[in-house]
Amino acid sequence: MKTQFDLSDKTISPNLILAPMAGVTDLPFRNMVKSLGGVGLVVTEFISSEGWTRGNWKSEKMAEFTQAERPVGIQIFGGNPERMAAAAERVQELGADLVDINCGCPAKKVIKGGGGSDLLRDLPRLKAILAAVRKAVTIPITLKFRAGWDHQSINCVEVAKLAEDCGVSSVTLHARTRMQGYSGQADWNLIKAVKENVNIPVIGSGDVVTVADALMRLEQTGCDGVMIGRGAMANPWIFRQIAEAMSGLAPYEPTLEDKRELLFRYLELMKGRMPTEVAVMGKMKQLCSHFTKGLPNGAEFRQKVFYSTTVDEILFLFDEYFTGVASRGHAGFR
Repeated sequence: MKTQFDLSDKTISPNLILAPMAGVTDLPFRNMVKSLGGVGLVVTEFISSEGWTRGNWKSEKMAEFTQAERPVGIQIFGGNPERMAAAAERVQELGADLVDINCGCPAKKVIKGGGGSDLLRDLPRLKAILAAVRKAVTIPITLKFRAGWDHQSINCVEVAKLAEDCGVSSVTLHARTRMQGYSGQADWNLIKAVKENVNIPVIGSGDVVTVADALMRLEQTGCDGVMIGRGAMANPWIFRQIAEAMSGLAPYEPTLEDKRELLFRYLELMKGRMPTEVAVMGKMKQLCSHFTKGLPNGAEFRQKVFYSTTVDEILFLFDEYFTGVASRGHAGFR
């Protein structure tokens, strides 16, 4: 079982990657997860090449990262080769370790602009984008893509070969089609097929929510690494746990106090980044909806947080909830 892989002149170790998730993997979330250990690479939420190259300030803000996150990639999307190349140049200027091309987003708005999964239906345009980006930058280029548009047009092996021919350093396959969205199950046999047909590192993505999931997928497919998204929202310690298991150690089990401290730490990180109190509350409610699943009376707690109207109220609810759980002798959840 592989525990690391090389990406150009960099070694990604451990071979565990925090997936780019729109509206989730902003700077505070990435730093929070990275601080817990076990993350070999983080990637920003995707940024529109059209907006960024036209001076959109939100795009510039989304591209910010800290030195503590390294190695870090910035993901861009779009359907115009020239705009994508210009955005990639900006990624390099900012000092990111790699530029990641989004070829998998299923959102209608992204597809309408010719980006994301739409590129799976137009490989000549994808080739033109990859060629333009490769010409524009010297940092590694990676590609995150889906298995195909639908089950009648699975073309992930063809896309991976095209990417390799265009000088892409590694590919990440989320083994669902565009039409599946996030429903059904990811087909890791397709990841294995891609791995068997290209010579660059292949990262697998989809349905990895436990340590056992990651170990099994690495062993069964021979892929070079695993990318985790929603599983990290429910359990930010999952990267550390997998890395420890790969090293033959017993995975760390966070205590109830660990979970409480993490929520407060995330809140502090958000305060320094979000423009309004409403935005901070929105982020906290988002994390709580995943993070507290499995905790005693978690559903009731989530409902209270959802209906809270101020940050102070959320802080009070955190204190009230975790003090109550601790007093009842609960050790937390797995």
